[in-house]
Amino acid sequence: MKNILKVLGTWKFWKEFIIMTVAMFIAAAAVYYFLLPSNLVMGSITGLSMVIASLFGLVGITVKVSVVVTIINAILLVLAWLLIGQEFGAKTVYTALVLGPMIEIWDRILPASSLMEPGQTSMMGDIWFDLLCFVLILSASQTILFHINASTGGLDILAKIVNKYLHFDIGTSVSVAGALICCTAFAVNPFRMVVIGLIGTWINGLALDYFTAGLNRRKRVCIISSQHERIRKYIIEELERGCSLYEVTGGYNGNKNVEIQTLLTQDEFANLMDFLKVNDIHGFITAGNVSEIYGDWNQKKRRKKKIS
Repeated sequence: MKNILKVLGTWKFWKEFIIMTVAMFIAAAAVYYFLLPSNLVMGSITGLSMVIASLFGLVGITVKVSVVVTIINAILLVLAWLLIGQEFGAKTVYTALVLGPMIEIWDRILPASSLMEPGQTSMMGDIWFDLLCFVLILSASQTILFHINASTGGLDILAKIVNKYLHFDIGTSVSVAGALICCTAFAVNPFRMVVIGLIGTWINGLALDYFTAGLNRRKRVCIISSQHERIRKYIIEELERGCSLYEVTGGYNGNKNVEIQTLLTQDEFANLMDFLKVNDIHGFITAGNVSEIYGDWNQKKRRKKKIS
């Protein structure tokens, strides 16, 4: 209990709680305004919930999709606890359970019917536009959540179970789970709608990879210069980043020199280039984008300088 109270008292907890809430509110809007009216079944728990709600409707039982979403997510969370273990994060528990209620909130504060013309069967009037809007908005929400080590739950939970017991890669697990859910739509939707859902699931993966790569992008900078010591001090003392030094030998003239390698954000790279220009420091510089970093990387803002 003491550890729980300690976590609840930190700014990091409340900041991430607010981020998760906003991200899930965005995801719920994507589902409510673009997925549900067009009756698209994507590779997600929401898509499966739409199929189940439709099957209940065929036998005269009215069930809201938001209710089915909440029930399925609750079941998946229990399975995750039993099959994956207690390490499954509390963040996913929260995000998985709030999606259904947040869809209801959107329905109450701004009904989709009030934004659609009479007889219109989708928000944008074209199923492909609805698909594109849904995928882009949902992918943005997922990217925000993944960036703070959270997820939307649902399909992610199912994918982790598939990954553990069938030994698929996690990316393959997401694709398999999504495709299986899409195929359940054959029970209530025509072939054309199911194919559109499968295409949407594929685009969702591409968009998620693109947004994630853009959010995590860093510059891998390599510099060979006779003034490498001044550059090293600037990187460490001003940019507060680490760097590696390598002794290199010129292939043309055989001269020995030092190469500096470092990882920087876009802004830090711009500051480094300004420093080199202002101080008239010459050298051979290459820079490339890096979207995946494993190991120590300072995600915090630059520390405040101590006043001497």
